[in-house]
This record gives sequence, C-alpha cells and structure tokens, in this order.
Amino acid sequence: MTAAVIHPGAIVEEGAVIGAGSYIGPFCHIGPEVTIGERVTLKSHVVVAGETSIGDDTMIFPFAVIGEVPQDLKFKGEKTRLEIGARNRIREHVTMNAGTEGGGGVTRVGNDGLFMAGCHVAHDAHIGDRVILVNNSAIAGHCVLEDDVIVGGLSGVHQWVRIGRGAIIGAVTMVTNDVIPYGLVQAPRGELDGLNLVGLKRRGVARSDITAMRAAFQMLAQGDGSFHERAKRLGDETDSQYVREIVDFIMGESDRSFLTPR
Repeated sequence: MTAAVIHPGAIVEEGAVIGAGSYIGPFCHIGPEVTIGERVTLKSHVVVAGETSIGDDTMIFPFAVIGEVPQDLKFKGEKTRLEIGARNRIREHVTMNAGTEGGGGVTRVGNDGLFMAGCHVAHDAHIGDRVILVNNSAIAGHCVLEDDVIVGGLSGVHQWVRIGRGAIIGAVTMVTNDVIPYGLVQAPRGELDGLNLVGLKRRGVARSDITAMRAAFQMLAQGDGSFHERAKRLGDETDSQYVREIVDFIMGESDRSFLTPR
C-alpha cells in the first residue's frame, strides 16, 4: 500500500489521520481532528479544519477552506462536524462549513460531486450524490439538496430550502422555496418553469415516464384545489414511480412553502 505524501511546506497537526496514497501539497494546513481518506489530493494552500472527514479519491484545489466554523452568530464554539463523501472535486476558493448544535451538528456532502470555483456550502446543509454547484453559487444553512441536483452559477439557495432529486436551477437565480424533484427553476426570483427534461433524457428515463411526469406537472399547475390537494390526488391516481417521488416530496415535512408551476 502506497504511503501518503506530505509536502515539507504543509502543516499537518498532530492527531490528523491521512489515508494511504493521499497527497498533501505545499502550504496546506490540516487540523488535528481531520480524517482524510485514501488517495485524496490536496493540491496546495488548502485549509481543512475542525472535525472534518474527507472520503477516498477526493481532489481539493488551491485556496479551498473546508470545515471551518459556521457563519452563524448563534454558533458558540460547540462541537460540530463536516462529513464529505468519496470522489468529490472541490475547486478553487470553495468553502464548506461545519454544522451547528441547533441544526443537528453536522454538514454532509455525498459522493461524486463537483463543486466549482467559489461556491459555498453552509452549516447543517445536506448535499446528496452527484450534485453540481456551478461557480459562485451559495447554499445557505439547513438546506437539503437531493441526488443529481445542479445549481447554476451565481445562484443562491435560501436557508431551509429543499431541492428534490434531479432538479436544475438556472444561473443567476434566487431560490426561496422548495423545488420538486426534476423541476426546472429559472428567472431572478426563482420560478418553477417546467421539468428538467434534458436531465431526464440523459438518464435514460422511459418516454412513458416522462409523459406521465409532464401530465402530472400540468395537473399540479392547473388542477382544482390547493397545491397539496392536487398533489395528494395525483398520488392516488399515478402508476409512475417518478410521479410518486414528486408527490412524496411535496407531502413531506418542510420549513418552507413550494415553488409552484406557473
């Protein structure tokens, strides 16, 4: 097994755990409670602080700051942590903060994500697998982004917002309410403008399921009753697992309201 390589210009504090085959580049600073998996690369000038774990085969680019204390005035130094999964690409100047006691104490990032330059993941956020945050996008505290979400550049997601699996957020968009799975959100104040049809087709979703989802979207947009009543009725009528996923998301617990179809 290949030993880790630590550049002589890096600072790795006593207590840190560095996995086999990892590389810690020049001018990196690794705190004493950090655990780094196998074959992780920190190119240079990377700060990893706090009780932070980083999964295997992750690559972090210069000037990223990972695991620092949250940007929350209620934070009083309590013991919290950041957990990052495997095979992530974390680009230059990305910041990811540890959790807060009031938010559950942990920020979680899944596997196979791409976090482009300058983006931010705030305290107590839960980020799923294969998520892409484009340059300078910001995810506020307590947000939940499910698997396969894409957030466009210069976009912001309000605290406590949930974004369902496979949704896409256009560039320069402010998202203030929950987004249904596979939704397409765009415009400066975040409008639910349809379904992420391109993403669905790329995943090889059957045409019959896409047709069912388009019909479901129209029912949510124009059916009788409130948004939740329409979703409940849709759940009673559908045979599509994708439509059922949308319904279950809408009927789940949330601290926000929903972006609804135009």
